[in-house]
Amino acid sequence: MVKSRFMGIAALVLLNLSAVSLMAAELPKASAERLEKRIIDLSQYGRNADGGVDRVAFSDANVEGHKFMVGLMKASGLEVSVDPAGNIIGKRPGKNPNLPPILFGSHIDSVPGGGNYDGDVGVMAALEVMDLLNSANIVTDHPLEMMVFTAEESSMIGSRSFTGDLSERTIKEFTTPGTMRTDGLDRLGGDHTKLQQAARKTPIHAFVELHIEQGGILESKKLNIGIVEGIVGISTWPITVEGFANHAGTTPMPGRRDALVAASKLIVAINDIATNMEGRQVATVGTIKAFPGASNVIPGRVEFSLQIRDLDAGKIQHLFEVIQQAAKPIEKEMDVTVSFGPSGTPSPALTDPAVRDIIEQSAKELGLSYQHMQSGAGHDAQHMAEITPTGMIFVPSRGGISHSPNEYSSPEDMANGANVLLHTILKLDQTKFAEE
Repeated sequence: MVKSRFMGIAALVLLNLSAVSLMAAELPKASAERLEKRIIDLSQYGRNADGGVDRVAFSDANVEGHKFMVGLMKASGLEVSVDPAGNIIGKRPGKNPNLPPILFGSHIDSVPGGGNYDGDVGVMAALEVMDLLNSANIVTDHPLEMMVFTAEESSMIGSRSFTGDLSERTIKEFTTPGTMRTDGLDRLGGDHTKLQQAARKTPIHAFVELHIEQGGILESKKLNIGIVEGIVGISTWPITVEGFANHAGTTPMPGRRDALVAASKLIVAINDIATNMEGRQVATVGTIKAFPGASNVIPGRVEFSLQIRDLDAGKIQHLFEVIQQAAKPIEKEMDVTVSFGPSGTPSPALTDPAVRDIIEQSAKELGLSYQHMQSGAGHDAQHMAEITPTGMIFVPSRGGISHSPNEYSSPEDMANGANVLLHTILKLDQTKFAEE
């Protein structure tokens, strides 16, 4: 696996940026109409009765959607291939074939009952950039590669395989359509027996992903562009509260060791702690089970989940420790025991400050409003950040709705994002990172 060329704040040298800036006014502009048409055309694959899509990874709709994208990419003059992980790669040569390529793209698979914009906008914006470069007869110094990653909504199979971070166990799991991932990869034109060959072993200059903002910040503030600082770490702990099960009718209220009441007190405390602590952290209790689960029995045991997300791994741990301390007086008051199981801890993935600066400069050139922000959801970019300088561009999503047939980004917002992506790619083409 290629080691990341960005650790911490990397120094960089911008070459010929003034020339790129002079070109800015002359660069072609993204077609809002073309972007919207392509989104609508792709939406036919997996369309459901609610107006969204069920283009779940490895499903028939996903397979047909992949074929559709291959056709579009070939029509745009790209050299198209499918790697062993089913990732579609569309290559455009650069002036210097020895330079590492610049990659950009996203995914087209959906959650069950998903919408037509999550992932799709980033893919169509990447294709739009290729078309704009063609129309302006611009040949970059670096080769360019458009990515359509496999199964982002199903454990991010494509980007994880691309970075060499994919276990045998994950590949052999079954997915929502009831397909083993090994079979699914083969259906998409990949080859699970050669999956190790999907790992990129040669340097990548940079990676940029455009995506809808899965929240309402940009829309509520009437901003055009989100510049993503990083993708939050997600830690989830199982919590068990042990009390004493007893007859609900004959046990007096005083002296009860009700595990559900104790759990409720702790859940309220979790919400209060996360709300009142300074920062952008979030804490969520998303599952809860009471045992034995009968209306006439005081719950003797309760199991629930605690999930904490933040861009700072230290902040996640600190919040967890504060919550642990908050459980102690509840244990004493309710005569129960509270235990916290081990957590799964995907680390926060920070984007490259240099790439963020380039995205910001691009937005400014285009006269677009912007805000630096974190992503509370996972993306392929978080894995790409392990191996190359990475950036993310957000465009508004109406109402902050995502993973729903009601998700929507306007053609104008998509075009703004594609224009920022174009300017960013051209600036990255003239950027030399310190490690190079």
